[in-house]
Amino acid sequence: MTHAVPGFAPLRPHAIALAVCSVFSVAAFAQATQNKNPDAVLVTATRTPQIAQDVLADNITISSEEIAKAGQMSIVDLLQRKRGIEIARSGGPGTNASVFIRGTDNKQSIVLVDGVRIGTSTTGGATWSAIPLSQVDHIEIVYGPLSSLYGADAVGGVVQIFTKKGEGAPSPIVSTSIGSYASRNLEAGVSGSSGGFHYALRASHEQSDGFSATKPGAGPFLYNPDKDGYKNDGGSGRFSFEYAKDQEVGFTFLNSHLDAQFDSGPGFDDRNLQKLETYALYARNRFAPNWTSDFQVSQSKDVSDSVGSFPSSFNTRRTGISWQNNFFVRNSDVLQVLVEQQKEKVDTTTTALNGMRTTNAVGVAYQMKVSRHLGSVSVRNDNNDQFGSHTTGNVGYGYRVTNALRVNASVGTSFRAPTFNELYYPGFGVPSDKPERGRNAEAGVYYDDGNSELSAVVYRNRITDLLVTAKSQECPIPGNYPFGCAYNVDEAVLRGISLGAKTKVRDFTVRGSLDLQDPRDATTDRVLVRRAQIHGTVGADYAAGPYVAGAEIVFSDKRYDDLANRNTLGGYGIINLYASYAVAPNWTVFGRWDNLLDKNYELARNYNTPGSSLFVGVRYGMR
Repeated sequence: MTHAVPGFAPLRPHAIALAVCSVFSVAAFAQATQNKNPDAVLVTATRTPQIAQDVLADNITISSEEIAKAGQMSIVDLLQRKRGIEIARSGGPGTNASVFIRGTDNKQSIVLVDGVRIGTSTTGGATWSAIPLSQVDHIEIVYGPLSSLYGADAVGGVVQIFTKKGEGAPSPIVSTSIGSYASRNLEAGVSGSSGGFHYALRASHEQSDGFSATKPGAGPFLYNPDKDGYKNDGGSGRFSFEYAKDQEVGFTFLNSHLDAQFDSGPGFDDRNLQKLETYALYARNRFAPNWTSDFQVSQSKDVSDSVGSFPSSFNTRRTGISWQNNFFVRNSDVLQVLVEQQKEKVDTTTTALNGMRTTNAVGVAYQMKVSRHLGSVSVRNDNNDQFGSHTTGNVGYGYRVTNALRVNASVGTSFRAPTFNELYYPGFGVPSDKPERGRNAEAGVYYDDGNSELSAVVYRNRITDLLVTAKSQECPIPGNYPFGCAYNVDEAVLRGISLGAKTKVRDFTVRGSLDLQDPRDATTDRVLVRRAQIHGTVGADYAAGPYVAGAEIVFSDKRYDDLANRNTLGGYGIINLYASYAVAPNWTVFGRWDNLLDKNYELARNYNTPGSSLFVGVRYGMR
């Protein structure tokens, strides 16, 4: 007999067994020793470099080595393997995709590229399909509310993507791969440093013939049996000059042009032409032994042009200025003072959406470290000329029981601004929509002895004035809404347990994650769209000399594709294999076999996903 956990659907016995086996068995051979990598640092959790073992916020890092080993062609597929993250996609790579962090919507998280915020102000959230993984050096993911550091929309978390920074002698890289669906990938780059000058440049081309995005069940006005492929050309660069000790200026950029086919009925070759661009000028200076400054001027563009049955154009431009001052107290504590301004400008073929809004923000944060005690507090005010003033805060405390074991807890608030579509799209938007407001509490246990890692986090995130979308006949707002409407409901409650484990046994590394969650609209008591109550991964890697090989299982429970919870997306489990071999110094051959058993599953109702897919390639240089 299986008993229900309050707030969760009944857990099946195999899920409970998996949780125990994949996570808590690791503790049996973990030993409390000093962390073997004390110099590892994170930037995103506190907006300044901080030793990883002192970071209180729940987080993970995807390293450059992991990206190379995974052999993935899509950043969305890479994120799907990570704890606390689910994805949805309207077809194969290149089509529209969403990333859900801890049950929050794609619009409820912030994505940064080298500190520059990206995303569209019309639909909200990042345009994930336009981010080429080949341009990414490493990724930091911080879970939980971070509006007190980053402002609007940091309800579920913040994902920061870093491009490569040059170090040492010139280091070239060239890589090419081919695979199923006539997929091909080519990338090349060079990085290095000389004197105080650091440089890194990279370019890439990805292309695939793809497969039909839709299934026949999508209906005659959407289904098209043609292949829906994509092309993506990307480039990135980072240049910096340290003209004196602790005095640096630099410039970063990322450009991506995506041409992706999608289905919108028979007889049309529908395409999304998407451009993603980021630019930033920055200065990092130490004005005194206990005072450093980070100043940045940035701009990002997200342009989406639809060609075919319904031509349209949506252009978001964000410009930002930020100045952060860090004051070091007693050599270990840090006081931060932040002043920031961001402008969003929207230009579209739907003229009612066109406009601009400006946010001015000030924030203060303090990180404390005294003996075994860790603490943090932050507060920020965002004043927007469209939706008013919002103040958010966060308080966290941690205690290091041993050098390897830490417990901590935190509470924090957040908010999400309504998108331009939710406010002004003709026949859909409601100008009186208010920002969503979040209040999160969580507690966690973290263990890391340098050989084994274990984490367990319990959280509850309550979101009031939740913005939802209703069909036209179900819209409760007075007026004419032929496309449905976006409106505020009472609240949603996102609660869950997130478990993660990894250990190394000789040449093997075993890892696993399990998320038990209940992301629910508290007004209707229904599960939020496309979120599972159980999902996770199990994997094992083997690395010895020039050989690397691994296998992983990505699994998910059922989900619903509508607010009423009538249309079910079945659960799934897919098996992936990958391997690489260093055939000579600087030369590596690699391969990946995704969806080994050709599982037929859906991430969105009546949209196809890739079947059994094989990719092979060769790389010269270090990634």
